[in-house]
Order: sequence, then C-alpha cells, then structure tokens
Amino acid sequence: MNTRRLMLGAAAAALTATALLLGGVLRDSSRASPVSEAVRLAPQSTAEVVARAQAEVRADPYDVAALDKLGLAYQQSARETGDPTYYTKSGEALRRALRLEPHDLIATGGLGSLALSRHRFREALALGRRARGISPTTARNYGVIGDALVELGRYREGFRAFDAMASMKPDVSSYARIGHARYLIGDVPGAVAALKLAVDAAQGQGETEAWTHVQLGKLYFSVGRISKAAAEAKAALLAFPDYAPAYDALAWAQFAQGRTQAAISSERAAVDRIPLPQYVAMLGDLYRTTGQERQARKQYALIRVIERLLVANGVKTDLETALFDVDHGIRLRESLALARIAQRERPSIDGDDVLAWALERTGRCGEARQHSSRALRLGTRDALKLFHRGMIERCLGNRADAKRWFRRALRLNANFSVLWAPAARRYAS
Repeated sequence: MNTRRLMLGAAAAALTATALLLGGVLRDSSRASPVSEAVRLAPQSTAEVVARAQAEVRADPYDVAALDKLGLAYQQSARETGDPTYYTKSGEALRRALRLEPHDLIATGGLGSLALSRHRFREALALGRRARGISPTTARNYGVIGDALVELGRYREGFRAFDAMASMKPDVSSYARIGHARYLIGDVPGAVAALKLAVDAAQGQGETEAWTHVQLGKLYFSVGRISKAAAEAKAALLAFPDYAPAYDALAWAQFAQGRTQAAISSERAAVDRIPLPQYVAMLGDLYRTTGQERQARKQYALIRVIERLLVANGVKTDLETALFDVDHGIRLRESLALARIAQRERPSIDGDDVLAWALERTGRCGEARQHSSRALRLGTRDALKLFHRGMIERCLGNRADAKRWFRRALRLNANFSVLWAPAARRYAS
C-alpha cells in the first residue's frame, strides 16, 4: 500500500491549497486518548503488568526500564478505568526515571502522552519535541507533537507531524490519526477508509481493537449512519467486554433510533464502569428528556465531584466545564469567562466553538459569529457546530440564514444532540 497516497487527498481545498493532510486522534478530547504506542499489554492484563513492574521497582528502585514500564502501564490503567489518580502515579514514575536518566526516550515521550491526557497541550508539545530531539526516527514522538499542535489549532504543523509519523510507521495509531484529520477537513469517506485500516490493524489487541471500533462508530454517528454506529459499538463490546466507551457509543445510537430506555440502560452501564463527565452528562440529559428530573439533577451534581477529582490530578477541564455549563444554563457569565480562558489555552476549532456558543447564550452574537466562523474554517462536518451557528444567526435576527444552518445540521445527523436536536427541528421549520 502506498501510505502517502492514502494520506494525501482532499487537503488543499480545506487548508487553502496547502498539501498537508493527516490528522490526530484526540479525545477526546477528549475525544478519546490516543492508542497506546509504547506498551503492549497482551496477553497480560494491565493489572498484571502494573503488579510486575511494581515488583521490579521494589527490587531495584534504580531500574529505569521498570519505572518506564510502570509509568506507561499506569496510563493504560487510567484509560481503562477512568481513575485520574493513575495520571499522578504515572507522572511520578516517569519523572523518577528521568531523574535517573535525563535522556530517557520512553519517559520523555510518556510524559508527553500524559500531558495530552491532562489537556496540557503546550507542555505536551514541548515534551514531544524533546523526545524527537532524543530520537528523530521514533514515530510516536511525532504523534505526541501532532496531537498537541492540532489541539492548539496549528493544523498545518500538526498534519506535517502526522505525515512524518505515518511515513515511519503505518499502524493503528497513524491510521487513526489519518482518519481524524480527514474528518477535520470534511472528508468523511477518507476518514472511514482510514479508520477501517485502524480496525484491521488492531485485531486481537483487546482494548485497542475496541477503541478503534468506537472511533469508527462515532464517525458513522456524526453523519447519521446510525445502524453502522450501533454495529461498531457492539463489535467493540465483543473485542473488549464491558468497555465503557462502547456502552456510551451504543447509547448514542440507541437514542438516535428512538430507543430511549435502552439508551439509558447503556449509558448507565458506561457510568457504572467509568464515570467520565461526558457519560454522566449524557445520562443526565437522557433522564431529563424522559421527565426524570430528580435523576437528571443527581447526575449533573456528580459531574462537579468528578471534575474536582480530575483537576486534583492535573487535568485541565476548562473547555468541557464551560460547554456543560453553557448547555445547561449554569452561571452563564462565569461560563463565558471560563470559555474565554479555555479558548486561549486551546485555540482549536473546538475552543472557538465553545466560546462562540457561550457568547451566543449571553447575547454577544456579533462576536459569537466571528468565533463560529473560525470553528467552521476547516470544513468539518459537525452538526453541533452547525447548530450553534444557526443559533447565532437567529440571535442576530437573520432567520432565513439560521434556518439554513439548522437544516444543514439536521441533514447531517437528525439526532446530533439529546438537548439541541429538538430545538433545531423546531427552528428549522
């Protein structure tokens, strides 16, 4: 396969004729964390890897390789359990390794990945570049660099980093990044093709395989291909049973199919396994739409507890907190201030979109339109961003333009949001 041919394609139109086109796989953003590239846990479980590495470190506290393995395994534990205290443990192990060996590549790159998981993108960029300086031919260093650049809104540079990564090592991680980049520039068929390659490359890798199915399913959901989205979520559960991201993805598909009670059951399963804020918010919204206000309030209150735990373990949650609060009409002035801070720290299309939405909700609609235009500048096919633009035009009194934006959002995905798809249908008519 000619990997470069796969990566290049529809970029020029989206990036003003610049032919750089790969992309990053971000959580999640968090979006989900990138596929673990430095530690392969099969056939051992993550708990077994952690236990063995802990024993090795106890036996020899100066064993840099054991500290590296322990630090990376703690990150995988965080990924699988959602427990942010593993981030703190990972950082301690990897920094200890660096004190013993200042040019340790694995610890440097591992700290870069940790910074990404904590949404500390400038720190991640510096660490990724430091790792690249240690080893310019190690592909995963370019993944850390590119992921950070993309979240900082520096798309051309980020795509160049992914070009380098995929040229060195076409694998699950680089295919997934290709898929995300193609999605960012609005090339959905290209994104699907790349993510299918990621799924194929991840066969038999347990959680990694499940993660790729979830990413492909989310892509299908984003463009209204609901049956395919549900099928990918179920495939993820077969690859890695009881996988919380798969239950969350399945809940979204079931909601879109009109199976609200099934969606509540699936989302509750996700929350029971990993109570991430986005899962808890989705469950609360589902309860709210079915008139279960007391249950919804319980979920919304839980989000605050989870956010405090994340912050205590070094995770920046400004953007996610601002979006939740704006969506739910909570402390709108404070939410706008938080959205401004988040956009400065994370000047990506997502940062601009959340700020645009906060501005619209507080009546600053002219400024909101400027940030909405930036949020849409890559041609990303994101129904929620299109809806936000429709609300901004409506706020400005441009009803005909607003209806066009609402209809675009609904054509892309008629069930893009539990809270806002009904509003889009109402305002589009």
